Amino acid sequence: MSDSPITHSKTVNSEPFLRARMPELDSIRGIAVLLVLFYHGFGFAYGLSGLRGIGRLFVAATLGGWVGVNLFFVLSGFLITGILLDTKARADYYKRFYFRRALRILPLYYAVLCLLVVLTRAGLINRHVSWAFLGLSSIYMANVTELFGIPIQYGVLWSLGVEEHFYLFWPIAVRLLSRRGIAIAGTIICIMCTSLRSLSYVLGGQAGAGYTWLVADGLAMGAVLASLIRGPLGTCAGIRNVMWAAFASSVFLFAVGTPFGILSARHFLGMALRPIAINLFFVGIISMALRLGTCPWKTILNLAPLRFVGDISYCVYLIHMLVFELVDHVLARLNPSLPPGREHIAVMALRFFAAASFTIGLAALSRRYFENPFLRLKARFDNGVDVSTSRSSKLIGQIPSPAEDL
Repeated sequence: MSDSPITHSKTVNSEPFLRARMPELDSIRGIAVLLVLFYHGFGFAYGLSGLRGIGRLFVAATLGGWVGVNLFFVLSGFLITGILLDTKARADYYKRFYFRRALRILPLYYAVLCLLVVLTRAGLINRHVSWAFLGLSSIYMANVTELFGIPIQYGVLWSLGVEEHFYLFWPIAVRLLSRRGIAIAGTIICIMCTSLRSLSYVLGGQAGAGYTWLVADGLAMGAVLASLIRGPLGTCAGIRNVMWAAFASSVFLFAVGTPFGILSARHFLGMALRPIAINLFFVGIISMALRLGTCPWKTILNLAPLRFVGDISYCVYLIHMLVFELVDHVLARLNPSLPPGREHIAVMALRFFAAASFTIGLAALSRRYFENPFLRLKARFDNGVDVSTSRSSKLIGQIPSPAEDL
């Protein structure tokens, strides 16, 4: 079976929604990582204490940037489930998926773990990272270390644990189930995660923890979307209906649940249903992006800067917290009298500009000189064809590339 997406999902201009390269989704990934970058650079780092006026409003606007991870989950669930559905008839289905996934994820991931060891042991960042945490993280268990009495000592790794747990078993489900069965399975996962969060909250547990069984509904919802648009809904009208249904459901949950605390994780509804409402909104965003990507307005999303950041988002996500702390260390050494950023928006902006610039620059270098050599090896799992030189194999070589960044 060909790796190319099904061709019956078309717009009125006969351009398929599912294409070898979907630049609008690179832009969505860029938006997701920028949300996280601004959140950790401002709202998470400083809060609102001591701020006034426009500075306070700006920092407040970044406090919701944590939802960038939800957007990553939904997008990843959509893209990788699509890859699995489009290649499930291949004889090398499992081997191809897992080896290509390993080539994309593992080299940079383990390089960052090594960097974490060097920076902490050299005292260049103000963070303690134990060997126990590193050991569990090395087998993608960073999101469950607290079950072993070990705090999460580098927070960004938790989401990688969730994704890899999900994709360890999800290819089996996709191989065994029909397209409709995948949609049903994804829906069941959403219900189970919501139920487990509810039960955890009622029993006084850590309902907001990043345990896979509590947060996998974002990935599952993306998987449902991938399944739906490979069926009768994979038309211009169908994807429009999916988009409006997702937006309407999200708005309904927030509107009805706001008086009862859905906006706050301190309340039952907030803990149980807020993730569902957020993920539904992002299902709508991705559906809208697919429509825009095949219409005359596609330039709205196909912005080169966003696509560039989206292309390097995996590295940006993994290293940005380390870079923020490294910049803090350097600024403190260069100018010990620098006023605290908590009360000075100019200092916050200086720190963010320095850290974000270095992060993006380092990620671009990593992509070109470290990650790409591994990515080129993925061609070996496309029947031995070198996708970098064969025009006829470009569809096969390019389909996984947007999906496997995070």
